[in-house]
Parts: sequence; structure tokens; C-alpha cells
Amino acid sequence: MTEAQLTATQIPVNELIGMLTAIGNQDYSRFQELETVFVSQHGEEVWQEVFNFRLLPALDKPASQWLLNQWLSAGINSIKKIE
Repeated sequence: MTEAQLTATQIPVNELIGMLTAIGNQDYSRFQELETVFVSQHGEEVWQEVFNFRLLPALDKPASQWLLNQWLSAGINSIKKIE
């Protein structure tokens, strides 16, 4: 188990409730704020683990589709140049 995976399993559920609430309320800007705070506190690798294996599986189909639509409508935020 990687350090990010181990850390992700130790994140309290209370830290995820706000994100789930923002998704449930279809408040994408609030979700982004909470995501930014989480990443600044725990790091991007831990966020990926938490999101993929704890948060995303908890969403019902309409909420998951709504979140996907928000990502797609936001477009590309940054482009990395790969050489």
C-alpha cells in the first residue's frame, strides 16, 4: 500500500461530507473550493485516492453524471506541454 493510499484511508468522513453536500446541491463552485482546500492540506495524490475510491463510489448515477457534466462544461483548465 502506498503512502497516499494509507493516508486516504485515514481521512475522516467529516472532511468528505461537505463535498458530497456540494455535489448533492449541484454547487460546483463550492465543490471546487473544498477540493482546493483538501488538496492544499493533504496533497494531490491523496485527493486522487480519496476521490476515486471513497467519494466517487458514494455518488448515485444522477450526481455522478452531473459532476461529469460540470467537468466537461468547464473545459480544459491547463495544458501541459509534453516534449
